[in-house]
Amino acid sequence: MNKVRTDLKQIEFKSSISTYKDDNLLILKAFLAFTVLFSIIFMSQAFASSAEPKRIVALGDSLTSGYGLESGDSFPSQLEILLKNDGLNVSIDNAGVSGDTTAGGLSRVEWAIEGDVKPSLVIIALGGNDMLRGLPVEQTKSNLSSIIEILQKKNIPILLVGMKSPLNLPTPFIKKFDSIYEDLAEQYDVELYPFFLEGIAMKSELNQADGIHPNTEGIKLIAKNMFPQVKKMIK
Repeated sequence: MNKVRTDLKQIEFKSSISTYKDDNLLILKAFLAFTVLFSIIFMSQAFASSAEPKRIVALGDSLTSGYGLESGDSFPSQLEILLKNDGLNVSIDNAGVSGDTTAGGLSRVEWAIEGDVKPSLVIIALGGNDMLRGLPVEQTKSNLSSIIEILQKKNIPILLVGMKSPLNLPTPFIKKFDSIYEDLAEQYDVELYPFFLEGIAMKSELNQADGIHPNTEGIKLIAKNMFPQVKKMIK
């Protein structure tokens, strides 16, 4: 009789161990299934995010639009090529309009940034035509201020690109105009690229016949010069 009881206890003990193992096996399977499902969801979201290019908008005038150049030779196109060659998934909107002033840029900045994808960066390259037309410096500065404020309210990073006056203009005008960009960059705490035509201005081999607009090689140099700063801002 005692032997029977002992056998029964052993059977019950083995059964409880088996049940314990089965329960733990179910828990382990459930955990693994959850882990796999979570990984799939995470990887899918990451892939979708990486598949969507970061959008940059280049808001400018003829220097941006690519005046006198083939469509693929414009500043936005050349900068996009450099960024993509460096492994960055980006798309740059060419929002340059020949002859545009800061007032024109202000009037169209809202629709320039419209779209399903919010810009990761807006490059503001305006003011050259204001300077050439001798428009009041205060007006140019006010227009640029308004553009910056519109973008900052939408939490869009900004790269402000400066222009410089030619030395044949009156000294007081040169000092007031050339200080606009540095003043605004400091006031609004935005990134500044001091001079769009750095290394290109006054070099005939890098400019078109008019001596104002860069040729293909000039544009490539501008894009190369600005590339490190843009890359840093969108990574």
